[in-house]
Amino acid sequence: MEKKLPYNKENNYSEDLACQRRTFISEQTNVEFKHIDEYSFEPSILPGNIENFSGIAQVPIGFAGPLKVLGEFAQGDFYIPLATTEGTLVASYNRGMKLLSEAGGVTCTVLDDSMQRAPIFVFENARFSKVFGQWITDNFTQIKAKAEETTKSGKLIDIEQYTVGKLRWLRFNYTTGDAAGQNMVTKATHHACHWMLEKGIEGLEHFSMAANLDTDKKHSQINTLQTRGKRVVAEATIPSDLLTKIMHTSGKAMYRQRQLSNMGAFLANSSNNGSHSANALTAMFIATGQDVANIAESSAALTYSELKENGDYYWSITIPSLIVATHGGGTGLPTQRECLEMLGCFGKDKVNKLAEIMVAVVLAGEISLGSAIVANEWVSSHEQFGRNR
Repeated sequence: MEKKLPYNKENNYSEDLACQRRTFISEQTNVEFKHIDEYSFEPSILPGNIENFSGIAQVPIGFAGPLKVLGEFAQGDFYIPLATTEGTLVASYNRGMKLLSEAGGVTCTVLDDSMQRAPIFVFENARFSKVFGQWITDNFTQIKAKAEETTKSGKLIDIEQYTVGKLRWLRFNYTTGDAAGQNMVTKATHHACHWMLEKGIEGLEHFSMAANLDTDKKHSQINTLQTRGKRVVAEATIPSDLLTKIMHTSGKAMYRQRQLSNMGAFLANSSNNGSHSANALTAMFIATGQDVANIAESSAALTYSELKENGDYYWSITIPSLIVATHGGGTGLPTQRECLEMLGCFGKDKVNKLAEIMVAVVLAGEISLGSAIVANEWVSSHEQFGRNR
């Protein structure tokens, strides 16, 4: 009988155990695995990324570009890795990048940076809640020092307070360096809150580390207004003759469609009055090792446009909750690291650069799809590139 090794992180991430897991599942499901077991790295690098490692899900990667980015952190022409199984996506983004680059490039700006955790304190009555809220304001410096004892790169910016009856949420806002930071801010907030609890809080009935006000991995209006992750903008003014030459439409036609799209988004109560920011972001998230569930927040977007007197078209898109990292998480895995390195975005002090590149890619996709709809090329494009009957 084969001797089983005791569990620990090192031996749990071995090819032998991965093979045993695949064999077991194959026997249980009657499916022979011919592709899941094909990968090019040692499983020993995976602790912290996955449990019960058994194989790899392969997603095709296509490159689009070059895209000219005029950011404060990202400057130059970039080739963009897009991991997707959706036909037409890479071709569409490539077309948008061509237009934007010929128009002089995309101006990108990171406006804000914040990651949250929002514990709740429940009191005997609202009077105790009010007194506690004032104590938080008066003792912010001490709370900040306690929170930051747990992290080298996380910094507590402020604490928002929200009340309902005798309930009081504290929304801790941090900067998190090059990490996405959800785990970082959870640990820091936990440490600070338990320091408060140890000091004694008069009238407190109940405490919980989370009660949905941080809205982790789900869209919320508070994050659209206040920012979660990076608040980043891409904008460009596109000459009318280029719209006609490359996109077979005009600034006037695009502007009219924008008004219709705004009304449709308003009617649907959508978190995004653009077209499909989730396409670009999901494809780049997979390619660069981001936590893909953060698309739930990151895909919210606000599009604004102007028709210039000469017919040129100004277009901007703001992503208020772009949650990305260039350090930690899945960014160090071999494929994902290569994609970050080709963007010049692997490692520390690179996260704002990555955010600017991503929002520029989103704008390219908005322009390409918007133009295809107006020029009546949307359906034919999908028929050509997006069908594999």
